[in-house]
Amino acid sequence: MTGWRLLLTRPAAECAALAATLAEAGVFSSSLPLLETEALAETPAQRATILDLQRYCAVIVVSKPAARLGLDLLARHCAQPPAGPRWFSVGAATAQVLDQYLQPHGLQASCPSLGDDSEALLALAELDQALQVPNPRVLIMRGEGGRELIAETLRQRGAAVDYLELYRRVRPQYPAGTLQRLVAAERINALLVSSAQGLDNLRQLAADAWAELARLPLLVPSPRVAELARAAGARQVIDCRGASAAAVLTALRAQPAPASDG
Repeated sequence: MTGWRLLLTRPAAECAALAATLAEAGVFSSSLPLLETEALAETPAQRATILDLQRYCAVIVVSKPAARLGLDLLARHCAQPPAGPRWFSVGAATAQVLDQYLQPHGLQASCPSLGDDSEALLALAELDQALQVPNPRVLIMRGEGGRELIAETLRQRGAAVDYLELYRRVRPQYPAGTLQRLVAAERINALLVSSAQGLDNLRQLAADAWAELARLPLLVPSPRVAELARAAGARQVIDCRGASAAAVLTALRAQPAPASDG
C-alpha cells in the first residue's frame, strides 16, 4: 500500500477528507482540485418541488452537495420531511448526510452495501419495492447534468422522473503546466478522478501532456467513467466501483503499486 502516490482531483474539502483516510492507511497523496461546486440560487420551481415531495414514491440523492443543499431547501420550507417518499443515495457518505436530518423524523436513507455507483443503486431491491405503486414518480436531487443512467433506467421501469438541480460544477483555473509540475515534483504514480466531468477537466488541464499522463494508472468511480477513460486513451484504468475512501482503498489493495520515478 505504501508504494502508491496518488493525485486527488476532487473538490478541495473532499480531497482533504480522502487524503486523511489514505494517510492513515499509509498511502501518500497530493491534491489538485479539478472540480468545485457552486450552489444555484433558489428558484420558485425549486421551492414548488420541495413543497410537493409527497407526490414522489422515492427521492434519490446523488452526492453530498446535493444532500446538503436539498436538506437546506427542505428545512427552509417544511417543518419536517413528508413520510411518503422513500429516500435513497448513491453512496454511503451521502446517506450519512441525509440520515443526520431524516433519522430524528423516523426516516432513513437506503444505499448500496456493495459499490456506490448508479449501477449498484439501480440493483437495490428496496428501490424496486418503492416503485410498486400506481403511477410511480421519482425525484432525483443532483447538480446540473449527470447521473442520466438512473433516470433512463427508472423510466424504462415505468416511473416518471423529475430533477431538482441544486448546484453547478465549475473547474478551477490553474496556470499552464501546473498539473505536469505537480506530478513530477511529488513523484505521482497514479491519478484519481471522481466523475466523468472530473476526467474531462483532467484532460483539459493536461492539454498536450495528456498522452504521457495517460500512461499512469487512473482510478475511477464506476464502469461508465472507466469506459470513457479507456476511450480517452488511459492505459490502465482501475474501477473502484465507488467514490468512497473505502472503495478507493479496496481497489488499491487489489493490485501492486506501480514504481515511482526518481
